[in-house]
Amino acid sequence: MANQQGQASDGSAAIQVDRVEQEFVDRSGRVVRALEETSFSVPRGQFLAVIGPSGCGKTTVLNMLAGLLRPTMGSVRIHGESVVRPRRDVGYVSARDGLLPWRATRRNVALGLELRGMPRAERLRRADELLSIVGLTGFEVAYRSQLSQGMRQRAAIARTLAIDPQVLLMDEPFAALDAQTKIILQQQFAKIWENDRKTVMLVTHDIEEAVLLADRVIVFSARPGRILVDQNVDLPRPRDIESLRFEPRFRDLTHELWNALRSSIARLS
Repeated sequence: MANQQGQASDGSAAIQVDRVEQEFVDRSGRVVRALEETSFSVPRGQFLAVIGPSGCGKTTVLNMLAGLLRPTMGSVRIHGESVVRPRRDVGYVSARDGLLPWRATRRNVALGLELRGMPRAERLRRADELLSIVGLTGFEVAYRSQLSQGMRQRAAIARTLAIDPQVLLMDEPFAALDAQTKIILQQQFAKIWENDRKTVMLVTHDIEEAVLLADRVIVFSARPGRILVDQNVDLPRPRDIESLRFEPRFRDLTHELWNALRSSIARLS
């Protein structure tokens, strides 16, 4: 059953967003409210997906949690601590892989560990382990230009997982992929998540992706963004991404979320 507001903040939660608002000044000098008073929390180990129209503040919230943006009002916390700068226990995966073209895949994956001072042999061994997990064994010494788009995104995910973040923020990580590659990576990531159950907040425009991967889906309204629906995803785990699409409950959930999103989009026209 869908709730109409985000779950209340909880001191034991991994993520807490408390009465957050965000305003920007556009090029004409006009103040634009991107995010209306918004509160929700994410328990440790939960996979949360956030969907909503473009410009509704989804990525804005991610950037606050990543320590890249301060809210105009309200507060954001990770593990009970206010976020004022990037944290070592938070990883960020975006739609752009961000691989350095002059570094081979193994050294790209090991970059965060290198910056943290891990010995070379240890960090390269860890990089190889993660490349195996994401299906890139054999491409350790390949450069970005030699990898397909799907391979680049796998390497980007491995690079983020290498630092062993307790909270993983993901901004449209599969959006630029073709349909077949997207399904493969979704299934791979679902298996990776099942093994360690990190706290994940995924921003996506893909309702099906949200339902397939997440424990819970929040729907944001059109700008100024606010929570319209907070829906638990009561599908069993582990999940087979391909077969789950044919389950009646999956279709029901995607239909409910689409109706909520459609009503918000209709207000824009």
